Amino acid sequence: MKVAVLGSGNGGSAVAFEWSKAGHDVSMFDFEEFDKNISAIKSAGGITSEGELEGFQKLTYVGHDISKVVPDADIIFVVGPAYSTEPFGKACKPYIKPGQMYIICPSSCAGSLVFKKALGLEIEDESVIIAETSTLPYAVRIIGDAKIAVYNRLKGAYFIAALPSKFNQKVYDVVGNIYTEIEIAENVLQTTLQNANPIIHPAVTLLNAALIERTQGDFLFYEEGVTQAVGRIIKAMDDERIEIGNKIGVTVIPDPVLGIKQGYMADDTYDIGYSKAPGFKGIMAQTQLDYRYFNEDAGFGLVFFTDLAKQFNVKTPTMDAVIKLASIVMARDYKEEKARTMESLGLSKYSLEELKKII
Repeated sequence: MKVAVLGSGNGGSAVAFEWSKAGHDVSMFDFEEFDKNISAIKSAGGITSEGELEGFQKLTYVGHDISKVVPDADIIFVVGPAYSTEPFGKACKPYIKPGQMYIICPSSCAGSLVFKKALGLEIEDESVIIAETSTLPYAVRIIGDAKIAVYNRLKGAYFIAALPSKFNQKVYDVVGNIYTEIEIAENVLQTTLQNANPIIHPAVTLLNAALIERTQGDFLFYEEGVTQAVGRIIKAMDDERIEIGNKIGVTVIPDPVLGIKQGYMADDTYDIGYSKAPGFKGIMAQTQLDYRYFNEDAGFGLVFFTDLAKQFNVKTPTMDAVIKLASIVMARDYKEEKARTMESLGLSKYSLEELKKII
């Protein structure tokens, strides 16, 4: 099978490595602004991995010409932060072919809806299949030129859903051959809500803001950054996320429970569950506050969670407070920016019953 990977960062490199290792013909594309990783992988002819995935895997094509990657691909993985989903979709638009399958990995909050809109397709369109995962299947970092370290290949408790959900089984039958532990979610609202990054990253960053500024991130983000007080903030937001799920009829697993199932965590609490998590050991804090933990996880994730909650009358006072304080800290207004909302996705006009029918 011909596989295209859009994105040359940590996740994209891991996806490309594993699908190549499984015997597929893998190509990689990224925009010219990310030439460092692309050039390194192109020069090496592929990717070297250590940790839970080991060895060297060759890639067929690595470069900035999307016309050499997307048109002939059977399955296309879109791997990047929330703000990359729309640009990747617009880049793919001239080259889509009926019957192709696109996987937004991870969703980063309604990624499949964003991508489908960027392709110029209506939500109801079935000419191509677009799906999303709840999270990246790996804890992975680039550790050198064309070299990654996979610290954790998820042991389970991550999810996939197609848009519309009638194609869930068809997507699973393809992706489940590699990600054997992945589970089918009810729909893309469930995969979106099961992403806990907006719950964890902004809270830990906000309560360690002075330390990040003073040390340029010279401390362990989870091991030293999460204490009982920080854990209480994370739990309050997680409780709100779970309540949103309850209101719209999808199950949201508490993050520490999910973390144990995935192999990250060993304790189902919101403090030592993170600070002593085997899968988070050794992860350093970001070097500055202007980073995706605010810009993506608050600016996109929390803004979308709270907007979804508002439409269906769920109160989210802790999420709202974290967005407000993060906005003050960053001297910008994440709510007002509306990077991802029900309206921007074309969903604000639907009742809950109507929404469930189209997704």
